[in-house]
Amino acid sequence: MIAVQNYKSSVQSKRRLWKKILWGVLLTLMVLIYGSHAPLISVTKVNGQVPFNASSCVVLIELAKLLISLITLVFTDGSAALRAPPSLLLVAPYAAPAVLYALNNNLVVHMQAYMDPSSFQVLSNLKIASTALLYSLCLSKKLRKGQWVALGLLMCAGVCQSYTSLDVEGREADGSSLYITVWGLLLVFVYCSVSGLAAVYTEKILKSQKLPLSLQNLYLYVFGVVINGMLLLPAVANESSFLEGFSSAVWAIVIGQAANGLLMSVVLKHGSGITRLFVISCSMLVNALLSWAFLGLQLSLFFLLPVSLVGLAAYLYYR
Repeated sequence: MIAVQNYKSSVQSKRRLWKKILWGVLLTLMVLIYGSHAPLISVTKVNGQVPFNASSCVVLIELAKLLISLITLVFTDGSAALRAPPSLLLVAPYAAPAVLYALNNNLVVHMQAYMDPSSFQVLSNLKIASTALLYSLCLSKKLRKGQWVALGLLMCAGVCQSYTSLDVEGREADGSSLYITVWGLLLVFVYCSVSGLAAVYTEKILKSQKLPLSLQNLYLYVFGVVINGMLLLPAVANESSFLEGFSSAVWAIVIGQAANGLLMSVVLKHGSGITRLFVISCSMLVNALLSWAFLGLQLSLFFLLPVSLVGLAAYLYYR
């Protein structure tokens, strides 16, 4: 009897260990993909300009996620769910995240008229606070005081990292300056709120419905393709080619972001949206390191501050 109990305990310990290893690999991969996104975009630039249509890139990413979800569903014996049309009440909730993310993508464009890009980069870190608040309120998740402190440190780390990338001297040289209008502040508030709501709502529907994740992703990305495709139509009408300006680096962006979207759904389904915030914060540090290694970005000792803050935040939150 004792031997059986010891065997079961050993098996459970090994399973927990493997689960931790798999989570570590998944999160590390996500951080690397997130962190390489901005440097890859810099590599694609021709004469300082992005040569491809960003909307085309978004549609291709959504389409890739849709196809991978469909293939996964078929090969995991979940194709039976596709034989009968799903009920509207079951599928309709999956349209909301696509609408929210599409709204935010457009907000980013319009916000540039009311503030400079550097101000947006710094202030967008407020979405950490909005996501944490909505996570606690909408999902009824009570956070310890230490966890709130950790999220505050995480937001400070984002602001510090954004500050290190501000080209203040360059702005002084060409006479431009940091600025933001009242409308800009309002739009930042809306942007951060929508960003947090989209993440929290997606997590809620993924966890509340007892469906295979691949089927849920299929519903999500059908709406993603349709809505982003509709937004792309006016732009395509004025472009010579849907894939104009696409290079190997652009295709790497498409593949990477599609993989990251699918991995993020695993985190939201089996983890939490707060883990997503830590992934994004860590990716900013990876972004800076890759930019230093391959794009000539100059890092100062100040870079150690956001690194330390992220590490301290992770310790306080997960201890």
